Amino acid sequence: MKTNAQGLVLIKQFEGLRLTAYQDVVGVWTIGYGHTGTDVRAGLTITNDQAEQLLRQDLARFESGIGRLVAVPLNGNQFSALVSFSYNLGLANLQGSTLLRKLNAGDYAGAAGQFPRWNRAGGQMLPGLTRRRLAEQSLFQSKEDA
Repeated sequence: MKTNAQGLVLIKQFEGLRLTAYQDVVGVWTIGYGHTGTDVRAGLTITNDQAEQLLRQDLARFESGIGRLVAVPLNGNQFSALVSFSYNLGLANLQGSTLLRKLNAGDYAGAAGQFPRWNRAGGQMLPGLTRRRLAEQSLFQSKEDA
């Protein structure tokens, strides 16, 4: 599966676009639409096109990861909400989560209820993360457009 338009809008909205590398709230060097990695360092600048390319590469990795971790059927909105969640928190956090355990047990409502619990960074509750988790939860719970 691929991230749908609603999921892409959500990711771009919450990640924002920064063409110069910066350290996020927990000190990780970041650029573009939330891209991190060994290629990101102080002083790095990129173009809009490069930011889009990094986003596509990152999305492919997270889409593949969701495909490996989730053992139950998902609609496009559920899949895209999980991609956004993992894009922000990492696949390892999803892999060890109660959210994934409930989802793979077929408890979609229970899984949806777990999104708001993931609103902390560096041990602090962040309003931006609360808003993102609620947006992901809403997308996860919404019916997919035909």
